[in-house]
Amino acid sequence: MFCNQCEQTVKEKGCTKIGVCGKQPDVAALQDLLIYAQQGLALYAEEGRKVGVSDEETNLFTCEAVFSTLTNVDFDPDRFVALINRTVELRETLKEKVKAAGGTINFSHPAAQFVPADTTEALVSQGEAVNPTVSSAENEDIQSLKNILLFGLKGVAAYADHAKILGREDDAVYAFLHEGLAATTRFDLGLEEWVGLVLKCGEVNLRAMELLDEANTGTYGHPVPTQVPLGAKKGKAIVVSGHDLKDLDEILKQTEGKGINVYTHGEMLPCHGYPELKKYQHFYGHYGTAWQNQQKEFAEFPGAIVMTTNCIQKPKEMYQDNIFTTGLVGWPGLTHIEDKDFSVAIEKALAMEGFNEDTNRGEVTVGFARNTVMSVADKVIEGVKNKDIRHFFLVAGCDGAKPGRNYYTEFVEKVPEDCVVLTLACGKFRFFDKKLGDIGGIPRLLDVGQCNDAYSAIQIASALANAFDCGVNDLPLSLVLSWYEQKAVAILLTLLHLGIKDIRLGPSLPAFITPNVLDVLVKNFAIKPITTPDEDLAVILGTGEASANVA
Repeated sequence: MFCNQCEQTVKEKGCTKIGVCGKQPDVAALQDLLIYAQQGLALYAEEGRKVGVSDEETNLFTCEAVFSTLTNVDFDPDRFVALINRTVELRETLKEKVKAAGGTINFSHPAAQFVPADTTEALVSQGEAVNPTVSSAENEDIQSLKNILLFGLKGVAAYADHAKILGREDDAVYAFLHEGLAATTRFDLGLEEWVGLVLKCGEVNLRAMELLDEANTGTYGHPVPTQVPLGAKKGKAIVVSGHDLKDLDEILKQTEGKGINVYTHGEMLPCHGYPELKKYQHFYGHYGTAWQNQQKEFAEFPGAIVMTTNCIQKPKEMYQDNIFTTGLVGWPGLTHIEDKDFSVAIEKALAMEGFNEDTNRGEVTVGFARNTVMSVADKVIEGVKNKDIRHFFLVAGCDGAKPGRNYYTEFVEKVPEDCVVLTLACGKFRFFDKKLGDIGGIPRLLDVGQCNDAYSAIQIASALANAFDCGVNDLPLSLVLSWYEQKAVAILLTLLHLGIKDIRLGPSLPAFITPNVLDVLVKNFAIKPITTPDEDLAVILGTGEASANVA
């Protein structure tokens, strides 16, 4: 196998024997084969649009299939076999429609004629032969840009799928998924054309995130500041991890009146701020953090665990029988819930011990999405003009288990007292419970939401720029980002599409970016790798030194 799509890849080059994420070689090969099959399907889908053919089932299936190959989503080989075969079935059906409409169906790329083998073992062999991220047919810089596009498309597919679950979609997003996948089969494009496609991916991802924002806020209301307990309440329990608001909503509905308290884990924490979710009295608090303690936390949880849109890294046998997965998520041995009927998880929670006493571990505040922040925009603007607020830092992105991410904890601890930190995504669990106080009633630590809420942060920055009659790059705002997987790649491409400069990125730079491509990003967007919190703060603030403010 060879996989270099996430930040934790071995020696910052690529996983070759087994994924650091726990992905086995057979699953890696099947994921590669699924992308290969999707490339073939995309050729016909792109051609179909030229002759007025657009298939709704194909559009949605492409999102689901590509999304399933993200890091830590699906590790079940049997499910990839079904996805590969379904891709080819849809391709052949679409091929006939395109032919009937007068479109071209004679594509030279072998993915357009790919025939899946009859056994899983043979499919694995096919996958090992077609890894779409490795090619000897072109120079490494073009392959690097192809990989950036492919991984960005995976992020776009994820956001589009989340939005579709709640009824929001845009054919332009589906069209670019097919355009991008089809482009990765080409060998006739130059560097500038690939750069253009990469930036277009960022543009389309902005639209996908906008759709998701509309879906979440349109269904559950705009988040409001809400205090969330970090302890536990005596009684039966279910914890929900991942990102999917619809799954959480269904679990809350189906557990109402059953004596079960529902907790969030990981990126579900911001859900406590949504009015239509927080109305449930048994929606109690937040359990645990995220990556660095996930195995231990789940091993100790005395109730049922529901994983939505991401999976735990190789669940241990001693507790995997109380883990349930939904949607695209899968791991061999775990019970998968197909139809949002969570009765099996509810029955498990009722059969388990639950928490035997109340515990108090403090609380955190969520709900500082764009509506909340902009409702106090006058105070923010006044604070900046009066020099009460010197600088804003968006410290955001993914968490992970690899050493080096303590940088973000230390960075936030050392941010001077006249600065405000906005944060989103699971990277915040390195510092989300720090007590940083406030500036004139404005909390110094503002939780904007999930990684899915990056659109909200962009809107906050744009609104502030308008208020100060300047560009976003002219604001007293610095982005300090941590990345892990492909949604983070898509968000970064969106920021580049918007012309955002001076982004600090870590803990390490992507292994799939070559030195020449990195040089282009540095020259055009001034992307910088993180160094140390003291050095980066000193440069950003122009002080020569950073002020310590350890909470």
